[in-house]
Amino acid sequence: MPMIQSNGARLNAQIEGPEGAPVLMLCNSLGTDLHMWDDQVGPLTGHFRLLRYDRRGHGKSDAPKGPYDMDMLGGDALAVMDGMGVEKVHWCGLSMGGMVGMWLGGNASHRIDRLVLSNTSSFVADKQIWNQRFNTVRTGGMAAIADGTMERWFTKGFRERAPQAVARLREMVINTPVEGYIGCGEAVRDMDHRELIREITAPTMIIAGRHDPGTTVTDAEYIRDRITGSKLVVLDAAHISNVEQAQAYTDALLGFLGAK
Repeated sequence: MPMIQSNGARLNAQIEGPEGAPVLMLCNSLGTDLHMWDDQVGPLTGHFRLLRYDRRGHGKSDAPKGPYDMDMLGGDALAVMDGMGVEKVHWCGLSMGGMVGMWLGGNASHRIDRLVLSNTSSFVADKQIWNQRFNTVRTGGMAAIADGTMERWFTKGFRERAPQAVARLREMVINTPVEGYIGCGEAVRDMDHRELIREITAPTMIIAGRHDPGTTVTDAEYIRDRITGSKLVVLDAAHISNVEQAQAYTDALLGFLGAK
């Protein structure tokens, strides 16, 4: 897998699928790596050239000392496209990946074809909860927040019926470098895309989880109401809806991108 240089960090990227197909770029949530999309790889590579990458501070990418911000993370995404020789992509980002997607849609619209913003928000009102989380991982490491994160990310029913899937995501959280988690978390805490999203002109689909406690359906409706012509799909899931409702998520994605 290539390592792409961007603003003092090497970013791990992976591309697969048929040569010449439209490129679909996937962007992960905070605390995960590119393998959070493994359930989607098979169906998506039947139609798209699939580009995934580890955000700085995550997976096999470098974790330079923060702070990070959305301008930096948006620039990283563009550097990955450039490094892989890709001019324009469909973009699908979940949670923090959706926040980067909003930045791209507002600031680099010529690089985006269709835009999927999943389980995300345009602004974080409660900044103190993030500061408390940073203090917890500074003192106790990522293991200190792993179980609570799983409770927010997945419904109780899913945690009970799919413990292996939950364990896979929990392991990603534990393996995230503290410096990378905090740096990216600060970018989330300080983000304000409420006006930027009005500039998005790409065809946009917003996906929300009905049971998502962090990025709520109300947050998704706020985004939908400010992006002209956008559509909202609500899935029976909590935060990581592409894992909890993998088939429904993939079907929504393929339908919106014109592959079904």
